Amino acid sequence: MKSCILLSALILVSAGALTGCKTKVERVAADEQIDISGRWNDTDSQLVSQEMIADIAQRPWIEEYTAKNGKKPVVIVGTIRNLSSEHIETGTFVKDLERELINNGRVTFVANKTERGELREERKEQQTWSREETQKRLAAETGADYMLQGGIKTIIDSEGKRSVKFYQVDMEMVHLETNEKVWMGDKKIKKYVKKSSVKW
Repeated sequence: MKSCILLSALILVSAGALTGCKTKVERVAADEQIDISGRWNDTDSQLVSQEMIADIAQRPWIEEYTAKNGKKPVVIVGTIRNLSSEHIETGTFVKDLERELINNGRVTFVANKTERGELREERKEQQTWSREETQKRLAAETGADYMLQGGIKTIIDSEGKRSVKFYQVDMEMVHLETNEKVWMGDKKIKKYVKKSSVKW
């Protein structure tokens, strides 16, 4: 009898443990700020891209170019180098920059190097397989006037379960023909991370 009671208790405890370990998933808004590890995340990417593009747009180089050439400058996003000690998905950051550039509307934006390959392949196939009146011309692309380049760096100071993470994103707008730099900007993010001492 005593062994049956003990067995029942073990089953109940095991069932409770299994229930407690069950993964819970909750849908949240895409723009909700959630920090779990303290590392670079989607909130940092969106915050930096929005502030960078806002700064680019209010500087005089756009008005100067438009007044001189009678059209908006054409911009392409180049390489954003990850020079930090963390794995940062720069592709997501580049897309955030592209979205902000397009939505800003003060510059004309063209496809980047990776996207152009697929588009050119499609145009080539159209020359063979599409009706003539629907074919898109080859070698009729809009060339960019400026390239946006940059990098992400980190400085980390840590001791025990505490750390301070300092991110600096440097970017610059460079004229593709003359290599003249018409804009330079930076955005800094500092985080204090304190890990819990409780282990489950």
